[in-house]
Amino acid sequence: MRKLNTLLASALLLLFGCQAKNLPNDSKRPIILGTTLNPRGLDPADSYDLASLMIIYNLADTLYTYELGSTKLKPQLAIGFPQVSQDGLTYRIKLRKGVVFHDGTPFDAKAMAFSLQRFIKNGGSPSFLLSETLEKIEPTGQYELTLHLKQPFAALAALLAFPGTCAISPAAYQIGEGKFNPNKFVGTGPYRLLEITGDRIRLEAFSHYWGQKPRNNGLLVQMYPGNPANLYNALRTGMVDVAYQSLATQQVAKLQSDSLNNGKLQVIEGKGSAINYLSLNLRMNPLKAHKVREAIAAMIDRPFLVKRILQGQAQPVYSLIPNTFVEYRPVFAKPNIPLAKKLLAQAGFSSNQPANVEIWYSSSSLNSSLLAALLRATAKRDLAGMLVFEPKSIASAAFFRNISDGLYTSSVANWYPDFLDADNYVYPFLSCSKGSSVNGCQKGGSQSQGSFYYSNYMNELLNRERKEQDPTAREKIFIQIQKLLAQDVPYIPLWQSKDYAFAQNNLKGVIINPSQTFPFWTLERK
Repeated sequence: MRKLNTLLASALLLLFGCQAKNLPNDSKRPIILGTTLNPRGLDPADSYDLASLMIIYNLADTLYTYELGSTKLKPQLAIGFPQVSQDGLTYRIKLRKGVVFHDGTPFDAKAMAFSLQRFIKNGGSPSFLLSETLEKIEPTGQYELTLHLKQPFAALAALLAFPGTCAISPAAYQIGEGKFNPNKFVGTGPYRLLEITGDRIRLEAFSHYWGQKPRNNGLLVQMYPGNPANLYNALRTGMVDVAYQSLATQQVAKLQSDSLNNGKLQVIEGKGSAINYLSLNLRMNPLKAHKVREAIAAMIDRPFLVKRILQGQAQPVYSLIPNTFVEYRPVFAKPNIPLAKKLLAQAGFSSNQPANVEIWYSSSSLNSSLLAALLRATAKRDLAGMLVFEPKSIASAAFFRNISDGLYTSSVANWYPDFLDADNYVYPFLSCSKGSSVNGCQKGGSQSQGSFYYSNYMNELLNRERKEQDPTAREKIFIQIQKLLAQDVPYIPLWQSKDYAFAQNNLKGVIINPSQTFPFWTLERK
């Protein structure tokens, strides 16, 4: 038997040795990224979902981008920050030379102007981002682009980092309303598109890329649309090298625990840019009363909510601006139950005559459901019946439509920024182009977000920050905006997201950007 076992062992070693010679080199195999996201299409003029923008980010270059893992802006296809006219309406941008598109077409100012004009004129979902801002786009030299604005907008460079505003080859695309090409992509980025087939997207490194070359030869994006269980199993069994967006809360907790205990997988945690908040309708009773809004803000225990709802997979936030920005100030206070009771009493409410507040949320959001239930239970336990929350749910489509119609006393929602600038966390919430202190906001950001907040002073501050080109002076204006937000309480910020990626131990270079874009070119097998 010993002789037989020895012969069998020798045969197996010989067999596997021969097979190993025929396996592809690890460094040459494409890295497999698993995700539950499902891109709508890869036409940058019509892509407004996270899945599509994540792919476009790796296929394309924009005029400006962010340093990896940061909110710090830097030039990409531009060679410096814009030269801005004194009135803030003209931006002159010098462009990079020696760049070519994936089809060999040279990049220049005409190509960049074509790309931005197409983004606006084709009328895709994100076209408003530029159409509301830009008056005219013109090449004023072979490598110089001039942008004329409708009104001053200091965050324009950040807006031009939105992946959809990338450069695309004029030889491969057309300008015209609805003329989209969702299944192809011809840009200037570090990868070029090889194939889209059902639930897979194949990318290969672009050999003529002008910038930092990818540390891998290519990447396969394997999609498990809406199925975290399949992604989780694929990661655990090694079928994918890295998983990003989005596993369930319990799955993330399990993988964190496993990594801590046996180190089988890498857990990469990043600060997210999404915020969760409570919107308060200032046109409805009892929230018309300022003291009631202050009382609700005073009872919110953010660390408790994050622990109970998200198992710590988020971060308490005390402003609408996340703490990933230098402008962030924690203007909302920590919980103070005695103060909340005092404010409710001053507003005329008691255990016998409570303030009744409906909390509306999308029926598809488990986190919002848990939040509403916890707020109801907390108010009942701590406020002696002076404040009663009534959770109400409705289908997503109707929920978001009804918010701007003012049908909800209060509502719970998430905010995902279009671009990483503090402006994108305050202007869409607090601005009002038409309204009054008596009737509230009738048209503007606060109307669309369901608070109907109107403040002349807030409008002045928002206009000032949009005109101010000096970063230090602009930061001071944002501090004033946040203080006024906490004083008037049209919204109550709750938490900001954390993002997670999980990778096999033989992989390195996994980076999560605050913008929720994910660089493929840094991934490398050890």
